[in-house]
Amino acid sequence: MARGWESKSVQEQIAAARAREGDSKPRLTPEQLAVAKKCDSLLLHRTRVLRDLENCTDERYRKTLADGLAYLEAELTTLGWTAS
Repeated sequence: MARGWESKSVQEQIAAARAREGDSKPRLTPEQLAVAKKCDSLLLHRTRVLRDLENCTDERYRKTLADGLAYLEAELTTLGWTAS
């Protein structure tokens, strides 16, 4: 009998955890998901460009990277991203 009570308690805990997860995550529209995905992709590219800029020694390539960084940040700004 004790085992039955334990399993019910565990089931209740699982149900409560699922309810909390459902409340904390708002549902996004397909458009919002697309914007978030594009923003994540741009942020990954930005990270790589910043790393390449730190290790770059050629001035011409450094200018190309800086221009690319400016473009990525402009795209991120249009998506609502702010540098933190």
